[in-house]
Amino acid sequence: MKTFTGKVISTKMQKTATVSVERMVVHPIYKKRLKRRKIYHVHDLLGAKVDQTVKFVTSKPHSKTKKWKIVKIVSKSH
Repeated sequence: MKTFTGKVISTKMQKTATVSVERMVVHPIYKKRLKRRKIYHVHDLLGAKVDQTVKFVTSKPHSKTKKWKIVKIVSKSH
């Protein structure tokens, strides 16, 4: 079961949060660190808000693009 941690960037859909996950990648030749960002549509029953950090895992498909669900809200927004 895959687990990711990311930041909520949108909650405009019902029961769905858009979460951005950042990761660092090292270039194979130049050894420079680069940020890579991917966006996931996540099933949200916990009521996450924008700018909160959440932990989410794989789940059954809820729709065409939603295959994840929020397990825990890690940090509250300011």
